[in-house]
Amino acid sequence: MKRGERPVALITGGRGLLARALAAELRGAGWEVVAPAKAALDVREEASIRQVVAGLGRIDLLVNNAGLRRDAPLGKLAAGDWGEVLDVNLKGAWRCARAVWPTMQRQGGGHIVNIGSYTARHGVAGQSAYGAAKAGLLGLTQSLAAEGGPEDIRVNAVLPGWMPGPFTAGVAAAAEEAVRGQHYLQRFNTPEQAARFVVFLHSLGHTSGQVFQIDSRPGSWG
Repeated sequence: MKRGERPVALITGGRGLLARALAAELRGAGWEVVAPAKAALDVREEASIRQVVAGLGRIDLLVNNAGLRRDAPLGKLAAGDWGEVLDVNLKGAWRCARAVWPTMQRQGGGHIVNIGSYTARHGVAGQSAYGAAKAGLLGLTQSLAAEGGPEDIRVNAVLPGWMPGPFTAGVAAAAEEAVRGQHYLQRFNTPEQAARFVVFLHSLGHTSGQVFQIDSRPGSWG
């Protein structure tokens, strides 16, 4: 990076609570942040992604934050819903990583952070599509980390945990309280805390191929 040049971050799903908190945290640290809404960057459309990436001179950090859920028991889960969940959560992240990869190669490195889910490691009834997509995202994270290592392209995954907001608004109150009870601290993470962790993670220049669960539920040794 040239002297005086600001680092650049691209955040997908830019209108979500985490994306907005992360954009504020990065801007406060002197970053240039591009966090488009779906209308400007649709991770299902390669042309949409290419258009945004082409307008950026450099990309130091890509945060694959765009996501959606279509929860239903297996027997009631429509094939179209299954496909849409994987298309956004998994293939969308792959599309974005592939789009920024040449830029990161040319500039001599970069960092991709994939926003994952507790569901990827601990199955939740009715979330087969979402769990499969997020589990795939962890595999993508580690494979791309292996591929990008020789070129100083780092790839990590962050699992922020349950954060009350529009993404979880349709969940029954009793179910939400049951999830809260799984936490050792009996409270949920916040977008602001998760954003601070992502910014801190970016500062760890020797860390890649890792999965970080940052709420207080029991983790996994595997």
